[in-house]
Amino acid sequence: MKSIITVLLATIALHQANAQDTTRSTFLVKTIGPLPYLEYGTGDDRLGGAKMTYLDTNVVLKVVDSVGTDYKVQLSKYHTAYVSKSNVVADAALRLKQENLSGSWMVTGDGRFDQVAIAMENRLPYKSVQQVSPSRIVVDLYGVTSNTNWITQRGTSTYIKQVWYEQPEDDVLRVFIELDKPQHWGHSIAYDSTGKRLLIKIKRPPEKLRLRDMVIAIDAGHGGSNTGASGKNTKVLEKNLTLQYAKALQALLEKKGATVVMTRTTDADLDQPQRTALLRNASPDLLVSIHFNSAGNPAAKGTSTFYRYVGFQSLTKVILGRMLELGFDNFGNVGSFNFALSGPTDYPNCLVEVGFLSNEDDEKKMTAKGFDEDVAAKIAKGISDWLKAMD
Repeated sequence: MKSIITVLLATIALHQANAQDTTRSTFLVKTIGPLPYLEYGTGDDRLGGAKMTYLDTNVVLKVVDSVGTDYKVQLSKYHTAYVSKSNVVADAALRLKQENLSGSWMVTGDGRFDQVAIAMENRLPYKSVQQVSPSRIVVDLYGVTSNTNWITQRGTSTYIKQVWYEQPEDDVLRVFIELDKPQHWGHSIAYDSTGKRLLIKIKRPPEKLRLRDMVIAIDAGHGGSNTGASGKNTKVLEKNLTLQYAKALQALLEKKGATVVMTRTTDADLDQPQRTALLRNASPDLLVSIHFNSAGNPAAKGTSTFYRYVGFQSLTKVILGRMLELGFDNFGNVGSFNFALSGPTDYPNCLVEVGFLSNEDDEKKMTAKGFDEDVAAKIAKGISDWLKAMD
């Protein structure tokens, strides 16, 4: 009997110790750095895991587990995510209430943006999704319960058709923002300087939908020590070819009157956060990023375009249609692409993989004299097609 009691007491003590360890392993962190983000799970590939959302800095997250280089965080009762340990820092001063309430909303517009401002009690995490037909931005606010009884609309917004919310779970507040026109031109989410208001900024369409009134960003992929792929026969480096083609596109667009922003004009080492910061500061109407594909299978060939968010797919489809006029095989229009420059929701963007440097036919075509200008002409026509379809 004594041995049974001893075992029971030891078991109880072990459960208590485990409970105490669990309590100690749960703590609060806040996001840091220019582009902190959440991932859905622990999966990974050469571009990283599947990203759920980018976040503002100083967003409070509850850590419940440690998994390699990531923390598992509890967003709400039924939702978790993963964040890189390099993107957060622990802070003993952080606090979360048992119930975090939303307050009043204000819908306004000024200059290039409409805005929805939501009163909040803390800097809590969020996720946004673009929807089409009808065009909406849907934002989930995690750990938030509604106490919103006023949504004041000043009448100064021109692109927001209507706003409302639902409470699908006790601690998830879902914000709906329906747009007045089909095309998404970009949005951003951040807290104001007080941390007590979440600002959802919606970019309005340009006043005139024509090339000569556009601010167009061009990204020449790779650069510096990041050489990218190389040609099967010519051994040409992707970083040099992307810059050549980007400059050809820049020259053509400027000739047509567009204002062009280049992420690089030399063989410079420029990482993705630096490029993203440059682009966000420039606030372009759209972005085209130029790359050249490569595969272990030399038979793989063709041109392709890439997007991450469905609201920007229309741009990539029309550019691909024009690129196919150059005689390439159709490698496809690829969505949910986890490329860093496709991640920001701030502006429509299209990544163009001109063709495969690992394929002899594609390589011969892409290294021929004057072909950079042919590609530039097709991309420019694709952008014009896209603008005309909305006019």
